[in-house]
Amino acid sequence: MIRVLIVDDSLFVRKVLRDILEKDEEVEVVGEAKNGREALESIYLLNPDVITLDIEMPVMDGLTTLREIIRNYNIPVIMLSSFTKEGAQLTLKALEEGAFDFMPKPSNLFSLEGQVFQTELLNKIKVATIANRNIVYNSEIIRRNTDNLVSIRQEENTDFEYIIAIGTSTGGPRALKEVIPLIPKNINGAFVVVQHMPPKFTKSLADRLNSLSEIDVFEGEDNAILKRGCCYIAPGDFHMRVIYDGSHFRLKLDKDSYVKGVRPSVDVLMSSVAKLDNIKVIGVIMTGMGSDGTKGVVEIKKVNGYIIAQDKESSTVFGMPKSAIETKCVDKIVPLNRIADEIIQMVGV
Repeated sequence: MIRVLIVDDSLFVRKVLRDILEKDEEVEVVGEAKNGREALESIYLLNPDVITLDIEMPVMDGLTTLREIIRNYNIPVIMLSSFTKEGAQLTLKALEEGAFDFMPKPSNLFSLEGQVFQTELLNKIKVATIANRNIVYNSEIIRRNTDNLVSIRQEENTDFEYIIAIGTSTGGPRALKEVIPLIPKNINGAFVVVQHMPPKFTKSLADRLNSLSEIDVFEGEDNAILKRGCCYIAPGDFHMRVIYDGSHFRLKLDKDSYVKGVRPSVDVLMSSVAKLDNIKVIGVIMTGMGSDGTKGVVEIKKVNGYIIAQDKESSTVFGMPKSAIETKCVDKIVPLNRIADEIIQMVGV
């Protein structure tokens, strides 16, 4: 049995979450708490396997509670966040500080009882119990010294040799923070990224990475021209493709059907990049559950692209990298802290 502690200041939410979780024979709700202080007392007494933690609570908020849990216990935490810009920013902060994953609360709380929410929450709780909780991340970003390199005016430069397509899911926001900020501003390529996240959250992720990075990081927009030294993150609930219009590489967004239950899809992005001519391609698969990206790396390999996969030891969840590795198309398996160096070595500046 997976022992779960529910922490939320809303009695209604606690009841709905308990009803959802107790429908599953593998899950047992061992307790509830209405604020962070009660949660910390309950953890000591109940010894849960997983904690669901609301971000906004009185007495002790979710972020403060999370920090105490990370400091004193080795228990995976799934944050529950409001579907707002502020909620997205707080969620990213929680993920950076050690939360395993998150679930956005729908604006209509009765939607918590919907089948999609129930299935996703239960899946995340089960994956959390087998995830790698021994990962050590850099607490600070060490920016590269590129003062001696020629500065590039990003807004004008569309001349580059590589497109680097990155796919990631569970654990991805923290992992991307260990890669994108280490890329030098005059890298000889453009980055396109799929991180499985809902709308609003991808914009906050792009803004956060942009504030930490030498390269410019944006949430992708339809028809945006790819530029050297820039990174484009697929917006939540949109597939993102790269096309060539005869003069420039551009992004195309659409709401075609979900692929393997997700939108945006890594497979969709990577397959589009594999179809491009006159450009070199690198595919990178990082931490995440499931197998999204597996078809994409095969397509990239068919056109002589280079494939990098994150290793098991540094992945929060090894599902996506493992599935990619099993295709025999991966050229290099490296720990998270070497992915940026591997890309720079291949692409150059």
